[in-house]
Amino acid sequence: MYPPELVAPMKEDLTSVGFKSLTSAEEVDNTVKNSEGTLLMVVNSVCGCAAGNMRPGVKQSVTGDKKPSNLTTVFAGVDGEAVAQARKYFLPYPPSSPSIALFKDGQLVHFLERHHIEGGTAQMISDNLQEAYKQFC
Repeated sequence: MYPPELVAPMKEDLTSVGFKSLTSAEEVDNTVKNSEGTLLMVVNSVCGCAAGNMRPGVKQSVTGDKKPSNLTTVFAGVDGEAVAQARKYFLPYPPSSPSIALFKDGQLVHFLERHHIEGGTAQMISDNLQEAYKQFC
């Protein structure tokens, strides 16, 4: 587990643009089960690919007209209970940090694993997500 003060700026990178931080299994369950429309859930991380590619790409992806109704995030290595619960909704995908999940009416419809994020650019991640938004949002 990382110290909360160390990851605060990394969490704020998403919460400052409207993402709700989920910190418990109950919050994850309530959010997934009760969200209407589309829900974006980002598994944030301290790794370089989260800072350089994932967070900038995710933030850019939600600036257009088509975007998810609900924006949420859990933080790997900090919000352990919330991340573990979120990963149950990501099945059959294996655990991956960082990762990005798009749900529609509680069903997983699009998922980016670490290997999609690590080798890409922020623009590629944004473009990928915006295409998914066009289809599902």
